[in-house]
Amino acid sequence: MTNKHALIQPDRGQKATPIRLVDKATYPDWLKSMSAGQRAAVEAQKFTGGGYEYAIVPEGDHWSVVAGVANVDSLSSWCMAKLAEVLPEGTYRRAGAEPGPALHGWVTGQYRFDRYRKDPKAQGPRVLLTTDVKAIDPALHETEAVAKVRDLVNTPTEDMGPGQLEDAVRALAKAHHAEVRVTGGDALEQQFPLVHAVGRAAARGNAPRMIELVWGKDKHPKLAIVGKGVCFDSGGLDIKPSSGMALMKKDMGGAAHAIALAQLVMQHHLKVQLHLLVPAVENVIAGNAFRPGDVFTARNGTTVEITNTDAEGRLVLADALARASEESPELIVDFATLTGAARVALGPDLPALFARRDDTAAALLAAGRARDDACWRLPLPEAYREYLKSDIADMVNSAANGFAGASVAGLFLDRFVGEGIDWLHFDTFAWRPAAKPGRPKGGDALGLRAAWGLLLERFG
Repeated sequence: MTNKHALIQPDRGQKATPIRLVDKATYPDWLKSMSAGQRAAVEAQKFTGGGYEYAIVPEGDHWSVVAGVANVDSLSSWCMAKLAEVLPEGTYRRAGAEPGPALHGWVTGQYRFDRYRKDPKAQGPRVLLTTDVKAIDPALHETEAVAKVRDLVNTPTEDMGPGQLEDAVRALAKAHHAEVRVTGGDALEQQFPLVHAVGRAAARGNAPRMIELVWGKDKHPKLAIVGKGVCFDSGGLDIKPSSGMALMKKDMGGAAHAIALAQLVMQHHLKVQLHLLVPAVENVIAGNAFRPGDVFTARNGTTVEITNTDAEGRLVLADALARASEESPELIVDFATLTGAARVALGPDLPALFARRDDTAAALLAAGRARDDACWRLPLPEAYREYLKSDIADMVNSAANGFAGASVAGLFLDRFVGEGIDWLHFDTFAWRPAAKPGRPKGGDALGLRAAWGLLLERFG
């Protein structure tokens, strides 16, 4: 990807091509203000003022751009993103006003994942100017976090196994002077039994581990961020069909979100004690793979009967949430590509949000709306806890019926979060199956900016 810091720059009056934004209401008056030749040029390009439409306007020896948005008085993150994808290399400014939230899409629209391309397409930067200098660094930090999620998720498991996730956390810790602790081997089996059980069949290089990062001052409130790091999910002995494995490199998307959110926390020096936890495993098949019918004792002492080895994400999260709860944090936020049920209910674009407290959920949803990162709250119904009853253990890991799969998975996780702790759980897709302006097909951050908005409001 082009150096992100080159894509937004302070406006000091340097030469730049103007971009005029109009909507359906303002377009007719703007068109009347143009010369006959300009009107003819714009109409020849079939420009009508609609969202994501644009046209080149001749201005003597130069040219400008007119672009349609939904509402010129209330811009979205994505309203100028298509321009950043299609306009020629150069420097641009919004005529007569600031781009505001559109800074985000301007940068993310120029994201490219070309790690494996022999001859990446050379794309010169499209630079956007702003006089709101204080908005530049926060906007760039958010776009860097989104790019980190995309890069981690887009990278195939051969190059993004548990060891590489550990490397990503260690690099983050080095950049921000944080402490990293990694638990593996016999210690993992003793301290994080469910993480060990899920990942024990993997080859030595992809051995399971619990990765923890700690940062911040003791006097500040504690914040735990947890991310599901299943680097590949074959389904285990309850094996997926080949079509179900096609995108399983993205099953560590929760970890990618958690790492990116931790990066934002440290970049902004948020006044918290940060505890990042990434249980990193590969759920594969070998002679020592965990089996349907096995019973394991989780870190918090709860016994779990395995009824489906393909419901492994909640198992590794269970130990991580139990560990996070031991520190009595003010808030736990976890991200996971957890259930197909959430996608059936909400589709790929809306992360399912689960929360214990209504006020925390409301604040998160509002933060998502403000940042064009909408989420949708689903319930944690007490009546459905009975679906997790086991005949021989404290609970099963997967209900026998197909009802309310996302909520039942959330109820499973709730069992491992300490009593009275404020908790948010994201069941996110971490993938965009079709491109939209500013959001290319592939790995993507869904719920990240919403969570960041909440943390800024709460701890900023």
